[in-house]
Amino acid sequence: MRSTTGRNVATGVTAALLTATFVATGEAATSSDDPPRDTTFQKVTLNDRPGEPMDLAVLPNNDVLHVTRAGAVWLNEARSGVNRQIAQLDVYQHDEEGLQSIALDPDFEDNHWIYMYYSPPLDTPVDDPATPDVNEGDAPLTGTPQDFAPFEGLIRLSRFQYRDGEIDLGSEQQVIDVPVDRGICCHVGGDIVFDSDGNLILSTGDDTNPFFSDGYTPIDDSPGTNPAFDARRTSANTDDLRGKLLRITPGRGGGYTVPRGNLFRPGTPDTRPEIYAMGLRNPFRIEVDPETDAVYVGDYSPDAGEADPARGPAGHGKWTIVDRPANYGWPFCATPELPYVDHDFATGDSGEPFDCANLVNDSPYNTGRTVLPPVAQPDVWYSYGVSPEFPELTAGPDDGIGPMAGPVYQFDRRDTLRPRAVAWPEHYDGIPLFYEWTRDYVKAMHLDRRGTLADIEPVLPSFVFDNPMDMEFGPNGALYVLEYGDGYFAENPDAQLARYDHIGRRGNHSPVPVVGADVTAGLPPLTVQFTSAGTADPDGDRLRYAWDFDGDGDVDARGPDATHTYDEPGVYRAALTVRDVGGRDRGRHASADVDVVVGNESPQVSFVAPVAGQSFSFGDTVDFEVEVTDDQPVDCARVQVTYVVGHDDHGHPQTTASGCTGSIVTSVPSGHDPENDTLRGVFVAGYTDPGVDGLPGLTGSAEVVLVPAE
Repeated sequence: MRSTTGRNVATGVTAALLTATFVATGEAATSSDDPPRDTTFQKVTLNDRPGEPMDLAVLPNNDVLHVTRAGAVWLNEARSGVNRQIAQLDVYQHDEEGLQSIALDPDFEDNHWIYMYYSPPLDTPVDDPATPDVNEGDAPLTGTPQDFAPFEGLIRLSRFQYRDGEIDLGSEQQVIDVPVDRGICCHVGGDIVFDSDGNLILSTGDDTNPFFSDGYTPIDDSPGTNPAFDARRTSANTDDLRGKLLRITPGRGGGYTVPRGNLFRPGTPDTRPEIYAMGLRNPFRIEVDPETDAVYVGDYSPDAGEADPARGPAGHGKWTIVDRPANYGWPFCATPELPYVDHDFATGDSGEPFDCANLVNDSPYNTGRTVLPPVAQPDVWYSYGVSPEFPELTAGPDDGIGPMAGPVYQFDRRDTLRPRAVAWPEHYDGIPLFYEWTRDYVKAMHLDRRGTLADIEPVLPSFVFDNPMDMEFGPNGALYVLEYGDGYFAENPDAQLARYDHIGRRGNHSPVPVVGADVTAGLPPLTVQFTSAGTADPDGDRLRYAWDFDGDGDVDARGPDATHTYDEPGVYRAALTVRDVGGRDRGRHASADVDVVVGNESPQVSFVAPVAGQSFSFGDTVDFEVEVTDDQPVDCARVQVTYVVGHDDHGHPQTTASGCTGSIVTSVPSGHDPENDTLRGVFVAGYTDPGVDGLPGLTGSAEVVLVPAE
């Protein structure tokens, strides 16, 4: 792997010195002109019903693939604006598991491979709705190795063939499996990137429950406790693939080989040669610099709001430039200067702070080396509130810590003479982006000629990036963003796939389409009257309207309104594409769509109990009752209810139960204070009907938020 930064692994550099370096660095390598005004950009919504969005990949023709945690793969067609689901993976979904990420092979235009990282169901126990007082899908918190064994699972990285807008799931070639302890939360996400040599880099979380360690380091090895409470078994284990950056070379027929230059040479005892970087907690989003092959990593924070001399530092999120193999310290150290304190969870006694330059992993679950590499210094580290070292990373009183590593923009020099219609300007050339999931913003991380952080600049500060989940620059130079919206483990009202266009000071805006229908479900023949009422063009240009009633990309009617009769049962996504015919850069277009269900109606889901705003105390057993109405017989075994601890604007699922009725024991993660933190108990119900006459099943959902008693 190439590196042009000349950075060294820091093992004893003080925060004060690093802060001084940040302020006093030399001239930035990129342009120092003022950033372009927000008014020269436009946000265009491409899909406002993306399911629970997880990850995206932009194809060479600017089509976009994006996936949901429940296993759906969506395609947004750039030419027509049509959105359609093109694949459905069968995935295990307890807690945070499911379909995590999607990426294109570097030689995609020749070999048509796409990669997906997902949780196959296996034979992992799931909840039996016939026993409403017991959740068989929850792993026991205490027990014996035999009790934990049924929940030993994996997350699989595979590749599939993609051609002509379709994914052939039967073409799967398995690349690598990462072990995971199922039935218990958290940190099982992964992101996929490639370097210039074709090596695949996969980020993996620590797969450790953080909710019984008071928001500090989870290193509970008490006898009989589930091993999932000890992150030393994963992130700090040189013989384990979790809590790492893995760097491998995919094989021609599946599988992989290990390239040179990783942290441990092949054959080194008690190590895995796939490991490039270790000591990571939840590196949810990573990116590669196409010029230097440096990996930009955003690593999520623990939840402790304040430092405790007996336990260690407050929670810190990190953004790091990984340009060589290293250990980043979790769960022993937040940074080389911020060690956690050794703690005996059985007795409640604390010992000494860990020595970040001389770490020893003495966990009984450690299968790797005992002596670990010293802790490397992250480039950015920040906690709750205003960071003294990096005040540009502003935070409100209820904001959390959710660092995400964004892409690097590559400016096309041909745009200097003839700019592409939506391409971002040269100001951002070579600058990695950083985005914050909990704080709804994007920053440009300017580097100097040595590859050291020199400046942090806001990007489009007047725009709302609503819980940005993933982002990529497309071949057209626009920024594509998958936004999760505000809510928990469902398709939230503000969730969307969006494109952020640079249109210049006098550029032509895309139209803003609105689509409506007088009826969206019924038996065939079903006649639907469509309308574009509310559609507008920001520049006042004349508009042309094209209707696609069945989502096949062909124009079926023109004009602002249209009528169509559906004769055959099916689920149709009717799309309206609006194109302007005036101004500079003529032909800007945007689309909106609506689902029409013929022969099957969407189930309606609601909570009878609990009710919104209901008071409760954490630890209470809450009875639930879910009501489902559908045009087919309702099978209560298909109802799933997930309990989520909501904290500020994010949440962590704790358990999932099945059935129309049942009970869930609520819990509050330690490290959160119900009296001072903004906590909620969230119940999310979902029901997917079995479909009818060959039609796919349709899904309905409901959510209620409970308020802790004062």
